[in-house]
Amino acid sequence: MTQHQTSHGDINPYAGMRQVPSFTLTSTDIQNGEPLPAELYAEYAGGRNRSPQLSWSGFPEDTQSFAVTCFDPDAPTGSGFWHWAVLNIPGNVTELPAGGPMPQGAITMPNEKRDPAFTGAAPPEGTGVHHYWFVVHALNVPHIEIDPQATPAVMGFMMRDAVLARAIIVATGEFGGAA
Repeated sequence: MTQHQTSHGDINPYAGMRQVPSFTLTSTDIQNGEPLPAELYAEYAGGRNRSPQLSWSGFPEDTQSFAVTCFDPDAPTGSGFWHWAVLNIPGNVTELPAGGPMPQGAITMPNEKRDPAFTGAAPPEGTGVHHYWFVVHALNVPHIEIDPQATPAVMGFMMRDAVLARAIIVATGEFGGAA
């Protein structure tokens, strides 16, 4: 197993980044290592394109804001696929409801489809099991100044030095999984 893989064989997109402590992330919709529910698939793949409910706790005391991302490193693109990226979630918010809305002040960045929203899973036929990395990043700043049209990759670069800790759930999905 390389440093960029997990014990499940999937690519770990955070292996090459500065390592930080973890905290607790839970969801009424997704579980670590389990398939995504149909609602979290794209509409054209049989789903509802709905973001999951997320709750977090145990983050560092000096957390001032949060960012939430969902990334599929298994997408057959050569660069993965960003499904969701939300920045500047106030530090007193510890939950996102299923389907939104986002807290006041939060910025939802454009996903790979260039929509400032969550886009559901839709793995192409023949690409096997995909791993969806839902991550809450605890940040030591109240907000990150960023062009709201920037990509999630730029968001990750802009916040990299502010990350105090990460909470992660990796759910799975595959072609036809919403059926």
